[in-house]
Amino acid sequence: MPKPQTYFFCGIGGSGMMPLAVFLAQRGARVIGSDRSYDQGRTPEKFDALKAKGIDIYPQDGTAMSDDVSRLVVSSAVEASIPDVKVALELDIPIIKRGALLAELFNDAPLGVAVAGTSGKSTVTGMIATIFDVLGEGPSVVNGGQISNFKQNQNDIFSGVRKGQGDAFVAEMDESDASIEHYNPHIAALNNIALDHMTMEELEQLFGDYLARTKTAVVLNYDQPRVRSLAHRASCNILSYAIDNDADIRAQNLLPKQDGIDFDFVYDDGTYSVHLNIAGRHNVENAMAAMACCIAAGLQVDDVVRAISSFTGIHRRMEYIGTANGITVFDDFGHNPDKIGASLQTLKSFDGRILVMFQPHGFGPLRMMGDEMVASFARYMDAHDILMMPEVYYAGGTVDRSVTAKDIIERAKDVKLNAHWFETRAEIKPFIVDHVKKGDRVVIMGARDDTLHTFAHDVLKAIS
Repeated sequence: MPKPQTYFFCGIGGSGMMPLAVFLAQRGARVIGSDRSYDQGRTPEKFDALKAKGIDIYPQDGTAMSDDVSRLVVSSAVEASIPDVKVALELDIPIIKRGALLAELFNDAPLGVAVAGTSGKSTVTGMIATIFDVLGEGPSVVNGGQISNFKQNQNDIFSGVRKGQGDAFVAEMDESDASIEHYNPHIAALNNIALDHMTMEELEQLFGDYLARTKTAVVLNYDQPRVRSLAHRASCNILSYAIDNDADIRAQNLLPKQDGIDFDFVYDDGTYSVHLNIAGRHNVENAMAAMACCIAAGLQVDDVVRAISSFTGIHRRMEYIGTANGITVFDDFGHNPDKIGASLQTLKSFDGRILVMFQPHGFGPLRMMGDEMVASFARYMDAHDILMMPEVYYAGGTVDRSVTAKDIIERAKDVKLNAHWFETRAEIKPFIVDHVKKGDRVVIMGARDDTLHTFAHDVLKAIS
């Protein structure tokens, strides 16, 4: 029997790295890794959970790198100056990016179902995996977000990854590092195209090439003009969906509720009533994308409609934390203009003031999207609402700090937002306690930083 390959993950605690590391371990590979946060003693529970999966964690100083390592796995953010990378280069150990490795595994599957777009990927991926699972199809899935339906207990942080027994492999695509170009899906969804990590021209080229490589069916959001304009790039069947425009699949009669949203799903001369356990028009779009992918895979429409109502959400996607003294706290992954807007639109479906703490996840996004972020906040927040920002979350590496969170707050003030900048996040909790009142909703918003979820719980305790 051949010796299993050994994969060394540099930065194993990253949101994209952890699921893939666990997935490889589930497949029988030997997985080890290092992480700067581990060295600093941050989020120890995360690394304890990795160890419980049989994954050994080492200091990020190069000492754990040896000839036994088959491949060093890095994220796009890792620099060659990091000791693990330097030693791997010296030992001539193959180095592969996370996205390219995941693509290798995905492309080997009998039925690869890919989800792309600048927003909604994790939710649509979780929905598809849940539908397949409910219908007994045993999918494999690697998702950046934790899928609530797959949680084995409250402390299970790996519910976004599963090695299934069926043919389907469901995965979200990452356009931020262009790793999407490595994937050759059977079924490919494209939710939207909006300003995020690249220029529009770069994004349209990446997404168009992705559609062109798809083998069986592409699923397109026809409410998105940029997505619709790429339909000609598909060389296989197209299954379109929309709320406001003509499409193969339509959603009608949207009815927001406190526990989610209801709508009518119209397809092939049939109309089906759907209840989603998560709120927001954007999640109706996500649900249509997921159901369309499942229909394209050959699942029966009646079964798909029944199964989608079982989906209970993705960790940190407008996640309800709790209510105290009439004040509700949410935790949300929103970090680009589209995601911010979708979350705020959902919140504003109901009366009441909102207090948003938004932690920017990098200096680069602020330079590229700062004005668009402010526009998203300004579109939905009024003079009674409060916007708070700590300084940018810094994950390490060489960076241009020419635009800061303080600059963005000044722009927000210029458009009459009730906006406040704080040098550190620690200053924000007492500010919230001093300003929050019964009936308010507090939203902790931002990406990358695992401690934001803990902070949301801390805020809830502080106002209790």
